[in-house]
Amino acid sequence: MSIKSLIINPGSTSTKIGVFEDETLLFEETLRHSTEEIGRYATIVDQKDFRKKIITDLLEEKNFDLKSLNVVVGRGGMLKPIPGGTYLVTDALLEDLKVGVQGQHASNLGGILAREIGDSLGIPSYIVDPVVVDELMPIARYSGVPELPRISVFHALNQKAVAKRYAKETGRPYESLRLIVVHMGGGVSVGAHEYGKVVDVFNALDGDGAFSPERAGAVPSGALVKMCFSGKYTEKEVYQKIVGKGGFNAYLGTNDMREVTKMANEGNEKAAEAKQAFLLQVAKDIGSMACVLNGKVDQIIVTGGIAYGQDVVDALRERAEWIAPFTVYPGEDELLALAQGALRVLNGEEQAKDY
Repeated sequence: MSIKSLIINPGSTSTKIGVFEDETLLFEETLRHSTEEIGRYATIVDQKDFRKKIITDLLEEKNFDLKSLNVVVGRGGMLKPIPGGTYLVTDALLEDLKVGVQGQHASNLGGILAREIGDSLGIPSYIVDPVVVDELMPIARYSGVPELPRISVFHALNQKAVAKRYAKETGRPYESLRLIVVHMGGGVSVGAHEYGKVVDVFNALDGDGAFSPERAGAVPSGALVKMCFSGKYTEKEVYQKIVGKGGFNAYLGTNDMREVTKMANEGNEKAAEAKQAFLLQVAKDIGSMACVLNGKVDQIIVTGGIAYGQDVVDALRERAEWIAPFTVYPGEDELLALAQGALRVLNGEEQAKDY
């Protein structure tokens, strides 16, 4: 018997939904929200009824029978650190999404909306591999400053999805493999997957690894301290230099890797040098994770939007393919990854985790 799922992936100014029958996408839609619409609500949670109505209105317009659904899956939000997997949206999980125990983010609405719609239909609701997935081995948490432990914030949903896809395609359990997964999008995260767990990963948000289109990655800490106390910038302005206005945005005024490549190809030496610096830093991250895995790497998997660039992939191969062979899965199909997480539970391949 096939399983129909409604997938909900809220962003800051959009709500992306998809309806699947098993792994087949029946339809998807990205519902855009103006700044004025979002601005009416004081908090993220206050947007719940507004977003729920536009989802149900869309399904009604498409003459889709909600009662034919078997499960609703939402994008996981800023919960407490948890191991990877598919989680039933329990009361405790729902409460932490509403509170935002690690911050308020639109993705928190994914589980909240899934639970509310699921409850109204009498079907289960889940989240899958939120950004706070934390499987770090204890020694990976050391930063050198006890008050500032290294944390696990990365593209867990896509990293786990492509790792499991590679395992399935090669006929091996994910839990038997040692993989390096490189996600390159607006942020960059490089993770060491060892026997089913991401035992070390560069924080993709605000503190580790390669710079990216929008983020600074690791920066010289002494110089950062001096910048913070220079009196020239507010706390918010400094943080924006790290997240949002860092990386290619800071060097070239664009967060589009295609534009960076175009500029470089047209003779812009600054763009060409910045692009090479980015590739060097990502390759260094791959090398670091190879050391985490004691050099025993089954495969390097490259994913994310930037992986569509063949020149980028070729450059990384040149620097790092001596470590292990490359597999490339460009883009990130988050809707499918969420659907697959629920399917693994409903088909008995995995147990749903308890939050």
